[in-house]
Amino acid sequence: MRVLVVEDERGMRESLRQGLVHEGMVVDVAGDGLTGQWMAEQHPYDVVVLDIMLPRRNGYEVLTALRALGVWSPVLMLTAKDGDYDQTDAFELGADDYLIKPFSFLVLVARLHALARRGAPERPVVLVCGDLVLDPTTRKVTCCTRDVPLTAKQYAVLHFLVRRQGEVVSKQEILDNVWDSAFEGSDNLVEVYVANLRKKLDAPFDRHSLETVRGAGYRLLATVTGPPTA
Repeated sequence: MRVLVVEDERGMRESLRQGLVHEGMVVDVAGDGLTGQWMAEQHPYDVVVLDIMLPRRNGYEVLTALRALGVWSPVLMLTAKDGDYDQTDAFELGADDYLIKPFSFLVLVARLHALARRGAPERPVVLVCGDLVLDPTTRKVTCCTRDVPLTAKQYAVLHFLVRRQGEVVSKQEILDNVWDSAFEGSDNLVEVYVANLRKKLDAPFDRHSLETVRGAGYRLLATVTGPPTA
């Protein structure tokens, strides 16, 4: 197994290199994001271990660039950043796994083997629901090939619905996943955002993708329509 470790802290980088070599792996190392990206572009690694806080180019930027270039080597983010949003951002940009420092070396090795077994099939990061397309990297939304401008919270609600497309989700589920845990307002706020999404995504294109399921919540359907109305 050939592994690339992109880690700026010299002691950690060398420790990982020695440990993985001892496990029988072929290991290359890079001390900054730009070098790591170049190496990942040039060689077909079985797995890339990528820190987030890197000089010259951070791990998010490296990951985004690799996926945009069609480099699909499995990427494990290895970082001290342990926030939910840090992990969510990494996965949305195309990461395959996420391990928080400090970590168990045995667990790291097991995850690297699992990723290598999975291989490197192409995994586009855009989300598609019928003729609706979301790009989490740029937060760009298109419907029937037209750009649809959304506020940050409208995008967040739509993003959750797209990930759960075809399923009935309750107002409370939307609140729990989109709003801060300290939010104490009414779940009627969800109705407002769904209504606004319908105005932007359904009405102009003669679509009916956002269903209200009486007494249960909402369901986003993968709708394909004709050309948008003028």
